[in-house]
Amino acid sequence: MKKLLKSKKALSPVVAAIILIAVTVAVSIAVAAWMGSLTIGFMETSELTVTSVVFQGTSGAADNTIDVDVTNSGTSAVTVDIVKLNGASKSFTGGADPVTIAAGGDDTITITAAAWESGNKYSISMFATDGTLMGSYTATA
Repeated sequence: MKKLLKSKKALSPVVAAIILIAVTVAVSIAVAAWMGSLTIGFMETSELTVTSVVFQGTSGAADNTIDVDVTNSGTSAVTVDIVKLNGASKSFTGGADPVTIAAGGDDTITITAAAWESGNKYSISMFATDGTLMGSYTATA
């Protein structure tokens, strides 16, 4: 019986600890790489920044326009499909209809038939085709 117990060999505690640490590091690297590949698609952003608003025409005229200069400060292209002035949808023109602005690009969106009054505040909101708010700005005529 004593001979049987003496013939058993085991790993030393130091070697066992090194193997456990190596396995843990390998698994954590694999999980980090997997999570990193999942988040790549979520890192793209779309956002319009209004750089200036110019009220064209004369106060109270029905055929006024509002020129809105916008810059895409996001990392993916933005397509503006709906423009609202004080919550009401307005027709607009730009480089194309709907207006698509590349990442880092800029364009001028002209809101037509905007009967603005001098001294009043106007809220301008731009929405994508899916209804997502892409940018908003409040300006005084």
